[in-house]
Amino acid sequence: MADTAARRRPTALVTGASSGIGEALAHRFARGGHDLVLVARTRERLQALAAALEATHGVKARVAVADLSRLEAAVELAAAMRRARRPVDVLVNCAGVLHVGAFAGAPPARHRALVDLNVAALTGMLAHFVPPMVARGRGRVLNVASIASFQPVPGLATYAATKAYVLSLTESLAEELQGTGVTVTALCPGITATHMLDAATRDHAALRALPAWVVGDADAVADEGFDACLAGEVIRVPGLLNRATVAAGRALPKWLLRRVSGAVSRRLV
Repeated sequence: MADTAARRRPTALVTGASSGIGEALAHRFARGGHDLVLVARTRERLQALAAALEATHGVKARVAVADLSRLEAAVELAAAMRRARRPVDVLVNCAGVLHVGAFAGAPPARHRALVDLNVAALTGMLAHFVPPMVARGRGRVLNVASIASFQPVPGLATYAATKAYVLSLTESLAEELQGTGVTVTALCPGITATHMLDAATRDHAALRALPAWVVGDADAVADEGFDACLAGEVIRVPGLLNRATVAAGRALPKWLLRRVSGAVSRRLV
């Protein structure tokens, strides 16, 4: 009976689950009563997280090691879920990579890596997991974008462009899938305390001067993402400061927004 009850729990597949916002989202969905499929490249971290989720929340957490920047990864992952007869009720696309610095100062491979993971991999996951949701008549998708989705960000040019793609795709799909039982949500956090930020801070000393009140908490971001996803919201921007930033950006003329973004970014990078 216990096994039957466990099988009835919805399953959330979380990419980028080994650290940062992805890890926080895995905890939040487990706390919300979801079984988990944890996807990232590092088996040891995923196994430790899976054990912690099972012990703390009494859910089942499975590990799927995958490098989503590989073109074949999404199709292989979808095939593995089919073989295991494990339908994915919630797809959380959190895997991503960040590069801070001048566009011309980065090698072409760096830009390609951002596009491969932030754009191509996310699109591939959607292409393989959304159609079965539509066929079942239910499902939820949470795409992790960024407040950088809403404006040009010199010094984060390729990253911001990839996140603008994520936001645009989310909004299009949310409208396209109206009436199917499938919802698509974009979570757009600002600067958040994660390993990704730590790495950027090591490379760019100016980032260390960011005041603490500017940097968000990954668990708080995950709480908002979970709530927005289950409510079927299309866009959620966590934090009052970030919402004010987005609102101000939308109100400014494009030319002025570029100038302001450039002035701020040049001080940081």
